[in-house]
Amino acid sequence: MIRRRQPIPPAAAAQAPPAPAGQAPPLASLLAPLPALLLLALVFLWPLLRTAWLSLHASSVLTGLLVVPNGGANWRRLLGDGRFLQDAGQTLRFALVSIALELLLGLAMALLLHHPGRGRGLMRAVVLLPWALPTTLMALGWRWILNDPHGPLNRLLQALGLASVPFLADPGLTWFTLVVVDVWKTTPFVALLLLAGLQTIPAELQEALRLEGAGPWQRLRRLTLPLLAPYIGLALLFRFAQALGVFDLVQVLSGGGPAGSTESLAVYAYLQALRFLDFGYAATVMLATFLLLLLVGLAWLALQRLLPRRGAAL
Repeated sequence: MIRRRQPIPPAAAAQAPPAPAGQAPPLASLLAPLPALLLLALVFLWPLLRTAWLSLHASSVLTGLLVVPNGGANWRRLLGDGRFLQDAGQTLRFALVSIALELLLGLAMALLLHHPGRGRGLMRAVVLLPWALPTTLMALGWRWILNDPHGPLNRLLQALGLASVPFLADPGLTWFTLVVVDVWKTTPFVALLLLAGLQTIPAELQEALRLEGAGPWQRLRRLTLPLLAPYIGLALLFRFAQALGVFDLVQVLSGGGPAGSTESLAVYAYLQALRFLDFGYAATVMLATFLLLLLVGLAWLALQRLLPRRGAAL
């Protein structure tokens, strides 16, 4: 008896046979990321190369705004520029203090928003409002609130029989005010990243630790924080990049004053370019800021690779 061959189902016939091991991927898969790479080169790589090229040239009112090679004089000037070193220290201090506060408050906020309860969706929307506001608009609002002596906060102090506080006139107080406003603005962003990490932790693990008798602090230390480590690292990198390049908050709220005590690297580069028309040196300041950020990012990646190896060795 002759058996009829069973027809091949269309779905099975449409499936391509798996590629043998070691075979090169098709050309289409290699060309797929090409548009994204071209867009990245257009919006990031080309401006970076242009800035690096300009940092090796003089372009100021002394050259008639013509671009003239100066043999690396901008970099020699940068190494001896006390104002640049001062601004670099102020920017790093601002970044470290504000990020530390934002991480602590953001973690507490994320744990609160992750807790089930009525009105959780409304609470999440309200918490994100400061982050959603444009920084310039927010800084203008805070500048009006903190005005001395006519701002609402100082008017309230005067009504209570207290002296008005020069929030934006005293160097130490102005720096602290900038940190507070930045923390108010960007803590919701950190909380949002950590909340996304909390939602990836299985509830079964929390329940298992609870049944073992672990309290809230033990569950946080033994389970939540280790599993949140990648999200904490991502939040730190994002916030450090933003804090190192802070411009609009400082420019609107304090203008870098008083007496340059709150001037950031971005504000210093802005002044060199648009006030003193020294575009070559402004490019050098911006590139040095980028190299500092790149150095911190590479150090963080090296630390991320080192910690698992040490954990495995232990």
